[in-house]
Amino acid sequence: MKSNSNYEYPLQTDWSTTDIVAVTTLYQRVEDAYELAQGVPAADIIAAYRAFQTVVPQKFEEKQLGRDFEKVSGYSIYRTVKQAREQGGKVKMQEARG
Repeated sequence: MKSNSNYEYPLQTDWSTTDIVAVTTLYQRVEDAYELAQGVPAADIIAAYRAFQTVVPQKFEEKQLGRDFEKVSGYSIYRTVKQAREQGGKVKMQEARG
């Protein structure tokens, strides 16, 4: 995984190690969809998102973490998951910072 900048993932202090792994896996799949030339299989993004939802079942908390992640990384969880659901195959996101 290529990382252009150093930033901290938005995480909750009360999460278990398993929860943190599930959430950071989604963050990493989203990063990869933006950063890897070959993109990421849509099925991998959807699987990571489903695992994320088991940790963060409340929509308001999911949206807040998504906003926090986008603020530090510039990458949108919502747009990435939406594209994975709509197109299937490989997902390659275009950066839309600013």
